[in-house]
Amino acid sequence: MKMSLLTMVQKILSDMDAEPVNSIGDTLEATQVASIIEDTYYNIISNKNIPEFNHLIKLTALSNSATPTHFQYPTAVDKIEKVWYDVSSDGTFEYGEVKWMDPGAFLEMVDSVNSNYIFVSDMKAGTQLRIRTDKHPEYYTSFDDDYIVMDSHLSTLDSTLQASKTRAAGVKIPVFDATDDTYTALLDDNLFPLFFNESKAVSMSILKGSPDPKVDQAARRARYNYQNDRYKTDRPIVLSRYGR
Repeated sequence: MKMSLLTMVQKILSDMDAEPVNSIGDTLEATQVASIIEDTYYNIISNKNIPEFNHLIKLTALSNSATPTHFQYPTAVDKIEKVWYDVSSDGTFEYGEVKWMDPGAFLEMVDSVNSNYIFVSDMKAGTQLRIRTDKHPEYYTSFDDDYIVMDSHLSTLDSTLQASKTRAAGVKIPVFDATDDTYTALLDDNLFPLFFNESKAVSMSILKGSPDPKVDQAARRARYNYQNDRYKTDRPIVLSRYGR
């Protein structure tokens, strides 16, 4: 069962025998609990594969003829796992995969290009990249984890690669607002018991100096239950294959 941030704070304060509040800003202790809840949220999502955070994403194009194949990682995107680009000539969205290439291998590849290219500077060091102009992109890399650069573009079709023609699969992390009474963390129902019990356990440990064994037990049980119930649709269990 999902709860607003204020409800979580009120329940935790009640279990701690602390002063009740009507708003997070009413007492220092309530503000501290809200801050602990925020930290717990980020700790949980950083250690788990949460299906609700998986998204289809469009890359952010620089739309600059000096950097025709450069994109930025979109805001709040934690990870890009796969990239496609529309390789049709009539806007019918025939997506072809643009494969990741290690930066060193990417440099070796573009350095070997000897025709149909232009020189493009990378965004920070200013080194020159030979970017082909006669085909759709096939590979991409990132030298700094801020910008993506693709190996080519079809200049007879577009002067720069277009954001509208990209499709990426990645992970977006929602921002937690610890100051909003009505804020509800963007987690699925089955993860909320873990979130709440972990927040309560940490709050009691930090603010009261004495962890509650029952709360710790509830948090452990919630962790176990979530591992077995992450997805809304049942999926086969995939076991690691060891040996040959």
